[in-house]
Amino acid sequence: MNSPAFDLLMWARGPAFDIALTIFIGGIIIRVLEIVILGRKKDMAAPKGNPVAQGFKTIFSRSIPREGLVKFAPITYLGGYIFHLGFFVAFLFFAPHIALFTDAFGIKWPDAGRVIIESATALAVIALLALIYSRMTDPVRKALTTFDDYLVLILSGLPLITGYVAVNKLFGDGQMMIAIHILSVEALMIAFPFTKLMHAVTFVMSRYYNGTIQGRKGAES
Repeated sequence: MNSPAFDLLMWARGPAFDIALTIFIGGIIIRVLEIVILGRKKDMAAPKGNPVAQGFKTIFSRSIPREGLVKFAPITYLGGYIFHLGFFVAFLFFAPHIALFTDAFGIKWPDAGRVIIESATALAVIALLALIYSRMTDPVRKALTTFDDYLVLILSGLPLITGYVAVNKLFGDGQMMIAIHILSVEALMIAFPFTKLMHAVTFVMSRYYNGTIQGRKGAES
């Protein structure tokens, strides 16, 4: 007879994942189509520069903070970079995660090793807590922060925390903790297209768009 933890794990790995993946992919497609359908007015003036080149350049140049901004808001910028880097290291270079990509797509790459993965995870969680603290204590950020912002931060942190707990078997049933970890990832996938998490896709489109506008004017963006 299977235990409730095993049954939940099988459901998380099977039907729940299929549902989450469908919503994740379908939601992204719908959101991107909404943006594309909006369109833009055709600029009839002759371009003074290279809009395409400036568009691609802007995608990368906007990833570097402007001079003085890190000093002005160190938690926001350093915490943001550390969290994103730690999250993607843990996501892309943890051996079990790589095995999932191998099973699904037949591709494989070297893993980073447990020490690096756990260090990246810990740093990402610390950075996330710092970002939450900053939003709760800074008067301006507190006034601008909405429920959606906190929801995104919590959903982004849960896979890291539950994964760390499950791998190190800190407490609870091992199968139950793995199931909770998978479900936390699936919750993130479901929320992705409908929250500010979608910026992971749309930032490329928006930066390219802004870059092409400035490129047509012959200006830097």
